[in-house]
Amino acid sequence: MLRRTYLALTAATVLSAAAPALADNHSMDVVDTAVNADGFETLVAAVEAAGLVETLKGEGPFTVFAPTDEAFAALPEGTVEDLLLPENKDQLTAILTYHVVPGKVMSGDLSDGMTAATVEGSEVTIMTEGGVMVNDANVVQPDIKASNGVIHVIDKVIMPDM
Repeated sequence: MLRRTYLALTAATVLSAAAPALADNHSMDVVDTAVNADGFETLVAAVEAAGLVETLKGEGPFTVFAPTDEAFAALPEGTVEDLLLPENKDQLTAILTYHVVPGKVMSGDLSDGMTAATVEGSEVTIMTEGGVMVNDANVVQPDIKASNGVIHVIDKVIMPDM
């Protein structure tokens, strides 16, 4: 009986100590954080199709503006399916890397009207009046920390000029 109680207390202590690390995803990179979160199946599939998994699992740091599945679903019908075709890999890569900024930019680092150069090469504009926006997408959940950067969830897929 004492042994069983000791084991239960030990297990509870270990699990409660590990819970904060899992809750804030510090132990997972930006890819694993997206994979383990709800609502990013399309983004994860697109990152895989573009061959960007290993890059985004790299040292970073990266700031990722991550569109939700609903954001991808709001694109014109057939857009996602077309982008996932192997012959459109360059276009998909450009769109995805437009959602990534080198460095770790937390919401507290943002100012109204600031611009940030993306991995794709173009700039995004950040607005902070009345809520944070990246171009015309609203940030619906900021500052999801990962081991190699931060994710800000957005409600729209933003597109570079192509």
